[in-house]
Amino acid sequence: MERKSFADMHCSVAQCLEIVGEWWSMLIVRDAFFGVSRFDAFQQRLGISRNVLNQRLNKLVESGILMKVPYSEHPPRHDYRLTEKGRDLWPVLNSMRQWGDKHAAPEGPPVLIRHEGCGQIVTAVLTCSACGAPLGPREVRAVPGPGAPASSVGAGGRSDG
Repeated sequence: MERKSFADMHCSVAQCLEIVGEWWSMLIVRDAFFGVSRFDAFQQRLGISRNVLNQRLNKLVESGILMKVPYSEHPPRHDYRLTEKGRDLWPVLNSMRQWGDKHAAPEGPPVLIRHEGCGQIVTAVLTCSACGAPLGPREVRAVPGPGAPASSVGAGGRSDG
């Protein structure tokens, strides 16, 4: 099945999916957060074919999510490390993990997240950056931003879902 491109869609979610929406890409990013950095380690952990892994790693490097850092000249070998842009995917990946824990892990979460600061097992919670209140779909309204096309002005609405 050929994947649809979202490149022409004027939507930040679509643009994110254009870069990391293919399932192997997010699993590679997940493993990078867990400290995996070498091609063979990604391949072994994911069970992905070498050619698909190579394609996904190249796309993540081209997109600025990962950077290649040489660790051997003979033969040429690289570590793949998250860039700042890649580290900014942490809340996305963590939200996906928490959703999976709640809705798709009947035996319970396969991974728990421990906060280094206090040592407790935690669940990330969205909060308002202005007042600190919890931020759910019933507490927000979509309004046009500075990058919105003129045709979307007044298109805001509740995201009651």
